[in-house]
Amino acid sequence: MSLHDRAVGALASWPAPDGAQEALRREFLACLATGPASVCRAGSPDHLTASALVLDASRTHVLLVLHKKVRLWLQPGGHCEVGDTDLSAAALREAVEETGVPDLQLVGTDPVHLDRHAAPCGERFHLDVRYLLTAADGAATAISDESDDVRWWPVEALPEQSGSDLPELLRAVLGAAPQA
Repeated sequence: MSLHDRAVGALASWPAPDGAQEALRREFLACLATGPASVCRAGSPDHLTASALVLDASRTHVLLVLHKKVRLWLQPGGHCEVGDTDLSAAALREAVEETGVPDLQLVGTDPVHLDRHAAPCGERFHLDVRYLLTAADGAATAISDESDDVRWWPVEALPEQSGSDLPELLRAVLGAAPQA
């Protein structure tokens, strides 16, 4: 089964937690209906990406990367690549590459959140499918070529220059609003 087919299956069976997420789920499925290119950078103008919310084992700290292009603290993620078996595998690969933490663990196989945002790659929008990963408390990190920094942040004290959707993503996973 192809990455495209697995993405369709993952989103078709995902029970969106609210109306806004359901609307995004339908939009993502409509994009996927345009064909296999919708899961790669070549699928323009909009295409699916995969990212990961990385929490420590205690779920009190989140691992963020300072993205070189957009100059914001974001969860790791990016484009799917040849060899990715599904969207969760793409999210895990991106998180390991961007954080330097080799032993991240995927929590479940279902997405935890969907987001549509302007694409720094030059296309119109990234349709981002997000997964939850955990790391050992105090896991050492390494800066990648795509980032200026990688750092653990308390979920109650996110950096000022973080993605505007990060609190919503944390709420979706943790169930309570983190403090800014």
